Amino acid sequence: MPDSVLDDVDRGLVHALHIDGRAPFSRIADALGVSTQTVARRYRRLRADAGLRVVGLPEPHRADRAQWLVRLTASPRAAQDLAQAVARRADTSWVKLASGGTEIVAVVDTSSGADGGHSLVLDDIPRTSGITAVSSHYLLYTYLGGPTAWRGRATALTDRQQRQLRPSERADADRIPIDGRRVTATDHDLLRALERDGRAGQAELAAATGWSPATVARRLAELRASGAIFFDVEVDDALFGAPTRALLWMAVPPAHLEYVATALAEHDELAFVAATTGPTNLVAQALCPDPAALHRYLTRRLGALEAIHTLETSPVLRTVKAAGSFLPGAVGSRRADRGRR
Repeated sequence: MPDSVLDDVDRGLVHALHIDGRAPFSRIADALGVSTQTVARRYRRLRADAGLRVVGLPEPHRADRAQWLVRLTASPRAAQDLAQAVARRADTSWVKLASGGTEIVAVVDTSSGADGGHSLVLDDIPRTSGITAVSSHYLLYTYLGGPTAWRGRATALTDRQQRQLRPSERADADRIPIDGRRVTATDHDLLRALERDGRAGQAELAAATGWSPATVARRLAELRASGAIFFDVEVDDALFGAPTRALLWMAVPPAHLEYVATALAEHDELAFVAATTGPTNLVAQALCPDPAALHRYLTRRLGALEAIHTLETSPVLRTVKAAGSFLPGAVGSRRADRGRR
């Protein structure tokens, strides 16, 4: 797929998947006013050429998970291989190569219990050759991200179309059993399958879990209705006019943190905003059309927030791994590699 903007059907399809990642193609087609065959064909093309993938993910607190944002500084020669190694781990997501190819940033999931294994944060990484610096930041609260889509991908559909696509049948949350409101150890195989493909059919999920299709349907309905899992959409943001990406590390006085973070969550240029521990206590990801647009955002919109005392900008060269399980040779990686040649 060429590096150009998507057409209305492509954009509508991606927006539809943000609303309901498992919506049948027929329902999406009705909302878009095209045939089911057209939606299926566009979906296959975007999967092959733009890295489109729907992934099912647990809400961290409902799965007793703690999340850490880890920054690793390495020599350029070591950084590429290190990023791939970090991405292959089952406990990582959003692995990015940043800062001219000398920094790897990743989200690391650990158990939130007292005996939670923090091996990647505390043990494994410092022993890796080529590492020159390590820092870890506990994710305290997410203001934008997770089930909240970047608004740059969610502007294609009218209010009426969005109402058509929202799931019409949701279980009564009050009637869901206690174990249906949390992700438990028995859901491990189901989650692994959904992290690979959030649109996997019930027969495929039944094969992955050893459950009957009826049990899969019931459990999936419980977890979705209670908010214990949600569905995210992975796609190349360059095709949405945002090839320039950067992580923004900010220091804000605690008394002003809530105000600043809430304000940032309303900025269309941002896809992620979270409070963290550490000398920089607020992190965000910016998506912009070009470096000049990023500069304008930093100097005008962020510059207007006087409570931000310090700001570090780390340009993102490549997303090695997104929210779901690692797919070697993903489209986003190939596109970035071609751009450097």
